[in-house]
Amino acid sequence: MKKITLSFDNGPDPEVTPAVLDVLAQKGVKASFFVVGDKLRDPERLALAQRAHAEGHWIGNHTFNHLVPLGRSQHEGVTALEIGRTQDLIGGLAHEMKFFRPFGGGGNLNADLLDRNARDYLQKEGFTCVLWNVVPRDWEQPAQWVETAMQMCRTIDHPLIVLHDITTGAMAYLDEFIDRAERDGMTFVQDFPAACLPMVRGKVMFDMSPFIADHGSRAYARPEIRKDRL
Repeated sequence: MKKITLSFDNGPDPEVTPAVLDVLAQKGVKASFFVVGDKLRDPERLALAQRAHAEGHWIGNHTFNHLVPLGRSQHEGVTALEIGRTQDLIGGLAHEMKFFRPFGGGGNLNADLLDRNARDYLQKEGFTCVLWNVVPRDWEQPAQWVETAMQMCRTIDHPLIVLHDITTGAMAYLDEFIDRAERDGMTFVQDFPAACLPMVRGKVMFDMSPFIADHGSRAYARPEIRKDRL
């Protein structure tokens, strides 16, 4: 039976994430939520991440601002801000493997994902980098993504699908997707396929050069976090 792994990016969202968690609970599916750090400064959204964690879902880091892929950024100290600050906000909700998913700028797997500075930071801090192999672009086709996802999943040995718990209306069809996948002979697991893990606990597992822009080396010393920004 084919394994399939569900993951959700860009939340938590008070209008969408509760319904997603309800569906997952009803279907008995465990997933991973890659959260945006800036959103966790809101107590209501933080409470949703806490609920997801309490219900057995994994919480991962998906940058702080989610504005520019790290491979495109030229700003000094951006890695410590985007990854390190988010990890601080996740705190005790983090999985022991410290999952980090880079921002792909539309699901792209290319050198926009990271720069050398970000790779070095992830290695030094012992992160596990989680990529993907199915992006049905639910944010663009909120009522049609299920069919796209099914077609893509059928062509991959272990699909790791990226969905988004944000206010597009797409997650109204999550239960339909789960039902169709199970009818198609797929079983939902929480583990990630090895092919989507180029780094595990800071150890590089396979060539990461396709995902790393070469901007030279920038210092990634942890910046002081001003309390007025929390």
